[in-house]
Amino acid sequence: MKLSGWGRYPRIRAEGCCFGDLKVLRECLERDGDRIVYGLGRSYGDSALNAKVLFSGKFNRILDFDPSRGVVVCEAGVTLEDLIRVFLPRGWFLKVTPGTKYVTVGGAVASDVHGKNHHGEGTFTESVLELELLLPDGSAVRCDREENRELFLATCGGMGLTGVILTATLKLRPVQSAYIRETVLRAENLEEVFALFERHRSATYSVAWIDCLAEGRTRGRSLLMLGEHADSGRLALPAPSSRSVPFSFPRFALNRRSVALFNHFYYNRSPAPVEGRLVHLDSFFYPLDAILHWNRMYGRKGFTQYQLALPAEGAFDGLREVLRRVSRWGLGSFLAVLKALGPANDNLLSFPLEGYTLALDFKIQRKLFPLLEELDRIVLDYGGRLYLAKDARMSAAVFRRGYPRWEEFARLRESRGMKKKLNSLQSARLGV
Repeated sequence: MKLSGWGRYPRIRAEGCCFGDLKVLRECLERDGDRIVYGLGRSYGDSALNAKVLFSGKFNRILDFDPSRGVVVCEAGVTLEDLIRVFLPRGWFLKVTPGTKYVTVGGAVASDVHGKNHHGEGTFTESVLELELLLPDGSAVRCDREENRELFLATCGGMGLTGVILTATLKLRPVQSAYIRETVLRAENLEEVFALFERHRSATYSVAWIDCLAEGRTRGRSLLMLGEHADSGRLALPAPSSRSVPFSFPRFALNRRSVALFNHFYYNRSPAPVEGRLVHLDSFFYPLDAILHWNRMYGRKGFTQYQLALPAEGAFDGLREVLRRVSRWGLGSFLAVLKALGPANDNLLSFPLEGYTLALDFKIQRKLFPLLEELDRIVLDYGGRLYLAKDARMSAAVFRRGYPRWEEFARLRESRGMKKKLNSLQSARLGV
């Protein structure tokens, strides 16, 4: 079968093994060759790709729930959408969520995903109390921040390279409503949006859309969205959207002119500040989920998301230089998102560090890769790193400079026999 990540780049032919119980999973692992787990395919690049993959979609039962504490135990193939559908009507929501709910719990743990509240709540795995992991030798072990701590810290953010996540025990957040009070503020340039982020550090959620093609005094002009959980209202969400992109757009559809035009109208859609308007959770957290197959807009060759994190000291200068290079090359990003990050955690390969993260989507084309190599150098010069869950082309040298604990991670893989059974195209490219 043909397989790819969400960016549809690269595409490979792969052999799959689908498991719905532990017996079948063990049989799959015992076969010749190495494998990687593939959930819903929402990691953008090649971190869940291999010539042989393990499909976890049928390993998807919710096993237990404690309504007094909001603690749920589920199998790794359960999706965030499943958890929201079941528990939001009961007054519980995810403590941390990425920008799509079409992600498995196992994938969220393996990527250590973050959301619009990292500055306050950290990553998804901060809400993980315990994991059950199947090791390459077929043994199942439990791990948390005390028991098998090293294994826990390697698995959270470990891109599926330490074992197959079987179950996760998660702490949910109590909510009174399925709605968010949203405030939208305009910033005329990068300096102004940085000032707004700092001024609103106490906001529960914050995220900015950036016009990456703006130049001169308007470089980095932005819309900053702030959010707070509404204290009243229905706990039910509207019916899901059925809109879909039916086919791959032609390559010429996304170009500097079309992106610049979109950015102009998007920035000017709200000429005045919007304060405290009521929006449902789906539209605030998952706006792109309303359009199925939106990745087809980038054409048949696909796209890559370049997501970087820079430490607070120097983040402004580094991001200004990144935006300057993107504008100069004329390869505008259709989606450019800026978020504030809180302190890093102890996980060996976790992406966020205290500062800021910028995500840029680029359609695949030949002249893109020299630009990304330029951006790599800027990121490293400012002490930053790239997100493994979005990566499709990072070099081993860039990875090793950005993730100083990679050798500790590699030693664990070697000592536990993980390198013989669990590998991805990404892990081979990065040398872990």
